[in-house]
Amino acid sequence: MKKYLTAVVAVAAAATLAAPATATAETTDTLATRTTVTATTVAPEVKAAFAPTPIRTVRPGERVDAGKGWTVWLTRQGKYWSGPDGFENFRSVVDGNIDRSEPGVSHQSEGDQNGAFHSGLYYGTRNAGRVELTDADGRKTAATLVALPGRSDWGVWYVHTGPSQGSPAVALYDRSGKLLADLPAWDF
Repeated sequence: MKKYLTAVVAVAAAATLAAPATATAETTDTLATRTTVTATTVAPEVKAAFAPTPIRTVRPGERVDAGKGWTVWLTRQGKYWSGPDGFENFRSVVDGNIDRSEPGVSHQSEGDQNGAFHSGLYYGTRNAGRVELTDADGRKTAATLVALPGRSDWGVWYVHTGPSQGSPAVALYDRSGKLLADLPAWDF
């Protein structure tokens, strides 16, 4: 009888280990005992899939409406942008100020108590997947990516955020989600 009871417990244990993802209950009756085994499973932690940002291809000099009165455009020399006031700015990719042999990201921003316009260069990779800003509260905002035809080793990113304290952290990821370069947040 003892051997039979041991076999019943072993079968119940095996059923518990082999149970499907849903919870089930199994009851085994014998003359000596009644054993109820409930199988429970713990769902594995699921990591959110990385979603690369599509890169918009534009012609050299083509004006891109970046929203809220902001415009960006690219030439072979670099990034241009203008705001609601019409004042134009420029960031070169050919003056030696950035090292395009290694992945990197730059950041310029202008804003007030109503929000900020952030933009910059991403460079040193033909595999850019996403530029993401993280504010002081940990909120992440994905930027829009723009590049010239041929997917050169640089492009432009831009995004609007609400008002915040300091400058957000900026991160450049490749298409698989690997961090390529980042700029830490700072207070100003």
